[in-house]
Amino acid sequence: MTNQATWKLFSAIALAAALAAAGCKKDEKPAGEQPATGTETEAPTAETPPEQPTGEETPAAGEAQTAAAELKPAEGSKVSGTVTFTEKDGQVEVALDLQGLTPGDHGFHVHENGDCSAPDFKSAGDHFNPAGDPHGSPDDPAAKHHAGDFGNITAGEDGTVKTTKTVDFITVAEGERSVVGRAVVVHEKADDLKSQPSGDAGGRIACGVVEKK
Repeated sequence: MTNQATWKLFSAIALAAALAAAGCKKDEKPAGEQPATGTETEAPTAETPPEQPTGEETPAAGEAQTAAAELKPAEGSKVSGTVTFTEKDGQVEVALDLQGLTPGDHGFHVHENGDCSAPDFKSAGDHFNPAGDPHGSPDDPAAKHHAGDFGNITAGEDGTVKTTKTVDFITVAEGERSVVGRAVVVHEKADDLKSQPSGDAGGRIACGVVEKK
C-alpha cells in the first residue's frame, strides 16, 4: 500500500472515531434527570376538595319546635296565663302556667278555631277533632278521643296550675294534627270524659290562640 493510501485510511478511521465519540456525549443525561415530556404535573396533595352546595337546608336532627298561647279571661273570670307546646322527637310537651282559677278540676281542651273574639269564646268552635273521633279521655289507651281532648287540670287552693303533660296525638309542626292556629280553652267545670260531644264541662272561662314561636 502506498503512503498516500495509508494516510487516507488512517484519516477515515480517525474521523469515524471522532464522530462516534461526539454522538455518545450528545446522548448522555445527568444522573437522575428525567426526560422532558412537555407537560408539567403538580404533585398530588392530601387536601380534600370542598363540599359542593346542594341548595337545600336540612333542619338539625332533634331540633325542638315551640308554640304558645296567652290566655285571656272571659267576662266575670280572672283566669290568665300561658300554655306552651314543645315538640321534639315525636312527642309534645304541654306546659301550663295558669292563675285565677277556682280550686278543683277544670276541663282543658284545644278547639278548632284560633278565634277568641266572642265574649263567651264560642268563636273558638268545637274541640279540635280532625279524625272525627268521639270525645273521651286522653289517658285511656284503649279509647279514641279528640285530638283536642286533654282531660282536666287541677287548680290548687291558690287558684294556680303549674303542670306539664307529654302526648303524641298532636303536633307543633305543620300537618293535620298541628295545634298552631287553634285555640286552647279552659272550662268552668270538670270534664266527665264521656258525655258527647265535649264532656259537659260548662262555660268557657279562658281562651288563647296558639302561635308558633
